[in-house]
Amino acid sequence: MSDLEIRFFNSLGRRLERFEPLVPGRVGLYTCGPTVYNHAHIGNLRTFLFEDLLKRALAFLGLDVVHVMNLTDVDDKTIRGASEQGVDLDTFTQPFIDSFFEDLATLNVVPADHYPRATRHIAKMIEVIAALVERGHAYVSDGSVWFRIASDPDYGKLSGARPDQARVGERVAADEYETEDVRDFVLWKGAKEGEPAWDSPWGPGRPGWHIECSAMSAEILGETFDIHCGGVDNLFPHHENEIAQSECATGKPFVRYWLHSEHLIVEGKKMSKSLGNFYTLKDLIAEGRSPRAIRYLLVSVHYRQKLNFTFEGLEAASSALRRVDEMRFRLRNAPLSEQPSDRIQRRVEQFLDRFRQGLADDLNISLALAALFDFVRDVNKAIEEGSLGAGDDRRIEEALGQADRVLGLLDMPWGVAAAGEAPGGPSDAEIEARIAERNEARKRRDFARADAVRDELAAAGVVLEDTPQGTRFKRTT
Repeated sequence: MSDLEIRFFNSLGRRLERFEPLVPGRVGLYTCGPTVYNHAHIGNLRTFLFEDLLKRALAFLGLDVVHVMNLTDVDDKTIRGASEQGVDLDTFTQPFIDSFFEDLATLNVVPADHYPRATRHIAKMIEVIAALVERGHAYVSDGSVWFRIASDPDYGKLSGARPDQARVGERVAADEYETEDVRDFVLWKGAKEGEPAWDSPWGPGRPGWHIECSAMSAEILGETFDIHCGGVDNLFPHHENEIAQSECATGKPFVRYWLHSEHLIVEGKKMSKSLGNFYTLKDLIAEGRSPRAIRYLLVSVHYRQKLNFTFEGLEAASSALRRVDEMRFRLRNAPLSEQPSDRIQRRVEQFLDRFRQGLADDLNISLALAALFDFVRDVNKAIEEGSLGAGDDRRIEEALGQADRVLGLLDMPWGVAAAGEAPGGPSDAEIEARIAERNEARKRRDFARADAVRDELAAAGVVLEDTPQGTRFKRTT
């Protein structure tokens, strides 16, 4: 790990804090994954991309990250969906799990180390609930087990919820409920006809939503770990309840740093199917939108700021990426003098230093991107001046490659829309073959065919440039 101080805004205490992992050099990271009853929408994806950026940044700054992301495959929504289709939970949820992983791959998200499914960790959930009952923090009633909020003097320390305002005995059985509710919440739901159920010391039933994350994180990362992330909508009740049940069960601190991403809105309005502004990634790709530009837009706004998703913003994202692509294209063909440039070496170091400083400052992506585009501008200037020397092109590309370990944008594989094209675009070899076909057509003076090949490649996002040294190509967004 570098000597650079890393700071994050900790939702627990609502302040900027120096980040110091429990084990030097190693980070335990838990992120709330999807409830797999539907396809993920772009608001969900904004959170998952923030978490991807965080994990990449921590690794870039010299830390080893163990990342756990859960899959909620048993809750009110998945049970209702399976019942409506007349299938079991696994049959109902698997297509949405597959869809989720397809979205992550399309957006070039680094896979987590573990993807625990709630239905595979019931035994650990029962173990945690049993500890809560034994310690007097939970009670059995109506065939279910409930967490007694009044037994936890620290309840509300994350969200500011006021347990003293709750009426004794008031309870909520739903997995999700209104943010003003402060009531005893369900840990284990007694079996209902037609619902999946598992055996437990309190009779057959199934877990409540909140206990799932507490159990799975403890089983994989331990009873205390470094960072827990999610959208701001998870802060209460879900994360508040996770803290209460985990700390009351173990007597230990649960999570040291809580990071929450803000909401995504669309064209200035809350995303809603009724407003016609509800989008999944698949919807946007079907409209011909670039996965690469979508990733850029979703990571380019600081995670603690609301993100206004607009189609104008997507165009601006494509334009920004094109600036980098065009500089790299020019760099590949720039003349180099025999001696390397000390100026370029210093500029590379300055760029990477600014980039690191931005990331270390609560994941300040605006500063990191500013460092990148200032660097692009300066490299363009050096190319125009003819001041690049031997090896400078390699140094510049290596610096861009280091930055892209975090951004995940510059060299997205073609199947993930390498330069903004929809998946399935031509490979380099295929492009070279089309160029050869065009050259043959020109030799035959079949200019109509040569122009047609150029137009077909342009439609696939590939621009040709004829030079004295031959035909070159570049991909565009």
